[in-house]
Amino acid sequence: MTATRTLHLNAFLMNAGHHDAAWRHPDSTPERVTDLRYFQELARTAERGRLDSIFFADGVALWGKARYNAVGGFEPLTLLSAIAAVTEHIGLIATVSTTFNEPFHTARKFASLDHISGGRAGWNIVTSGSVDEARNFNRDEHLEHSLRYDRAREFLDVATKLWDSWEDDAIVLDKERGIYADTGKLHPAAHRGEYFGVAGPLNVPRSPQGHPLLVQAGSSEDGKEFAAQYAEAVFTAQQTLADGQTFYKDLKSRLAKYGRTESDLLVLPGIAPVIGSTEAEAKALEQQLTDLQVPEYGLAQLSQMLGVDLTGHPLDGTLPELPEERDINGNKSRFTLVAELARRDGLTLRELIARLGAGRGHRVFAGTPEQIADQLEEWFTHGAADGFNIMAPVLPTGLTDFVDHVVPILQRRGLFRTEYTGRTLRENYGLPRPANRYTGTQPVTA
Repeated sequence: MTATRTLHLNAFLMNAGHHDAAWRHPDSTPERVTDLRYFQELARTAERGRLDSIFFADGVALWGKARYNAVGGFEPLTLLSAIAAVTEHIGLIATVSTTFNEPFHTARKFASLDHISGGRAGWNIVTSGSVDEARNFNRDEHLEHSLRYDRAREFLDVATKLWDSWEDDAIVLDKERGIYADTGKLHPAAHRGEYFGVAGPLNVPRSPQGHPLLVQAGSSEDGKEFAAQYAEAVFTAQQTLADGQTFYKDLKSRLAKYGRTESDLLVLPGIAPVIGSTEAEAKALEQQLTDLQVPEYGLAQLSQMLGVDLTGHPLDGTLPELPEERDINGNKSRFTLVAELARRDGLTLRELIARLGAGRGHRVFAGTPEQIADQLEEWFTHGAADGFNIMAPVLPTGLTDFVDHVVPILQRRGLFRTEYTGRTLRENYGLPRPANRYTGTQPVTA
């Protein structure tokens, strides 16, 4: 009998909320963005709603203008380790760059988080996209886009070798004979490549999941090919159902090339749900947030997305001539999405800033809980999504409203779990535990 397909929900948490004016809204608490208890409370709210996971984005430079927004905050792996101590089921996904880290450090930290959390760690793999980040690491310019992905592929090869460097039964713990580990079951990585030289083995035994859940968010050609080869979940930004269906079909069709099946990778489009008890109330909240926007912040964010300095351009004018995507060395897919959105809907800079305020290119939908559930169901049942990356415009209220009012509707429709059924993040996502390359055992199916 074929198991009933149910959707997966990840809460993408961000300081005061995803809207760039969230910190000014009366319901937000921007004074708590460096308060551990705030994020622990958010995680427990997501867990109360039986969500699969929480996720923190990250960069290695200060994003946005601190003059106009509550930006900056905790390093994700440190924060998630503290959240692990007060939660039991929710998955914990951290963003770490392959351009500005070393694979040994990264493999060690994720193996540690997986042990600490009892098998709930996930890694959102990014190659980083801004020159500001490069300048924090002794570089004047950012590594070229395709080279970043070359480095990322080798990075993943090394990291997975390190996670496999301890076989599952390597620890024998024989006190009588004085033997802690069977060193015949420890394996050096012995890697020497273009970017990395790593001896191994890792100094952390194999973790509950074997490997953390591997997540990826790039939607460029390089990004999609990387995702097809390595990722088990993909966070993506799609504006329309047709765009979502095209992306979903395209990405899934690439998996066979790497010996994978469609069920090996979950597609989770982002959505910023603006929730009201009536549609009018939701629209009013959306407008309230737009009215709180600081145009200087929105213009700077738009400039960064497009790789074009828009300082001084009239807000009621349209975008100037833009470069081709091939000439962008930052986030290519987001550049194209924003440029097409402006062209398709004939938006002025002011209107474009408003449209990007809540989701930065992710879909925004304002409506009642029932209407939002309808949207999620439509995308899920029409080949555009395996689940969603939920981006509350204002925290904590946006997440609480989603958990208390949208999740129960999805549960009543049989689209979402009512209890956790798995022990690990992989089990809740319905993904197998990877086999250790040295034992030749088959992956453990969730």
